[in-house]
Amino acid sequence: MKALMFGWEFPPHISGGLGTASYGLTHGLASIPDMDIIFVVPKAYGDEDQSQVRLIGAGDISITTRELEFKDLKKKFDYLEVNSRIVPYVDPEDFWKMIEKESSKKIKFVQTNSEGKISFTGKYGANLFEEIHNYALVASIIAKENDFDIIHAHDWLTYPSGISAKEVSGKPLVIHVHATDFDRSGGNVNPDVFKIEKMGMEAADKIIAVSNLTRKTIIEKYGINPSRVITVYNAVEPLKIQAQANNEKRLSDKTVTFLGRITLQKGPEYFIEAANLVLTRMSNVRFVMAGSGDMMIKMINLAAAKKIMDKFHFTGFLEGEDVFRMLNLSDVYIMPSVSEPFGISPLEAMQSNVPVIISKQSGVAEILTHAIKINYWDIEAMADAIYGLLNYSGAHKFFQKFGKEEVNNMKWENAAQKVREVYNSVVA
Repeated sequence: MKALMFGWEFPPHISGGLGTASYGLTHGLASIPDMDIIFVVPKAYGDEDQSQVRLIGAGDISITTRELEFKDLKKKFDYLEVNSRIVPYVDPEDFWKMIEKESSKKIKFVQTNSEGKISFTGKYGANLFEEIHNYALVASIIAKENDFDIIHAHDWLTYPSGISAKEVSGKPLVIHVHATDFDRSGGNVNPDVFKIEKMGMEAADKIIAVSNLTRKTIIEKYGINPSRVITVYNAVEPLKIQAQANNEKRLSDKTVTFLGRITLQKGPEYFIEAANLVLTRMSNVRFVMAGSGDMMIKMINLAAAKKIMDKFHFTGFLEGEDVFRMLNLSDVYIMPSVSEPFGISPLEAMQSNVPVIISKQSGVAEILTHAIKINYWDIEAMADAIYGLLNYSGAHKFFQKFGKEEVNNMKWENAAQKVREVYNSVVA
């Protein structure tokens, strides 16, 4: 079976769990003898691991004079190259206003480079919606020019691409919901994102949710028939030998680590509040907030206001080996997420022999036994759990030993087999 898979990021160029999960699942699927994966991203860098998947960068596909068809528009368009050098004395904003006035309803202009290709950043910048739209245009070309049996789109950024590929090929579409905007926004949903999410869910033949928590959101918030939504839990990549062997000298103080985006969804303020309580009971402990995000400055100011900055460290975004280097220096890992569809980082911590504390409001809490689970808002319970793991060696060793044994059995090959069953159900 051949799958055409759309993602937004792929290691080593990732900014969060989406790229990690996409990589793990594709490699798990590749272990199935008759599975063949084409993985599409907006921008390919050339250094991605393609040993088990074929990677296509949308920015490497020429669209000049290509004919694209969209069922919802009921007509064909010719997407023609428009290069701003044609009118060098017009600023970009006025240029596009001019183009809009000159465009008939039968013609739509898309800006390309000299090779007839659309430039993608593959990031999450101010032009994100434009890139999502352009990605969908290129997706229809890729779908026309490749042979496959099923389409698999990861998260809302790629749903329009999945729909576009389905419309030109007639092949079934599976969407993979790694998170919804209800998780990311804390309930203050962006209507444009919600519209894309709902459109993707309604167009899909089957929907894969990463946890029952996410499945419930899809059913209740988006009005999707429960029979169309299947839960397939994420897993974790086996540790590389160099990561396992990386036993750097620990600090004399204990270290408690928060590792993730510093955003509302991840509950960073609760981590700082709990840290402040722990520091009233013991002094030989340091707290690390590893990551970046829109709340980083606010969190620095909060730690300063609590007068605990001498015990607090902000590392910025970590990736690759730096993640495991940080975990090797940690005595406790904590994920106090307000709403976490799944959460792969606690599994990585457990692999690294680090006991974990996770919020009950996380998908991973549904499958983990050897982790301490607290409500994200209960900073007293959070502080007690941190203090206990740092000061009672028996508890620390218990969660360390059995946590590692538990997570070692969570393999992407098992998740991939369940995804393959979803494929079979819609292809048949």
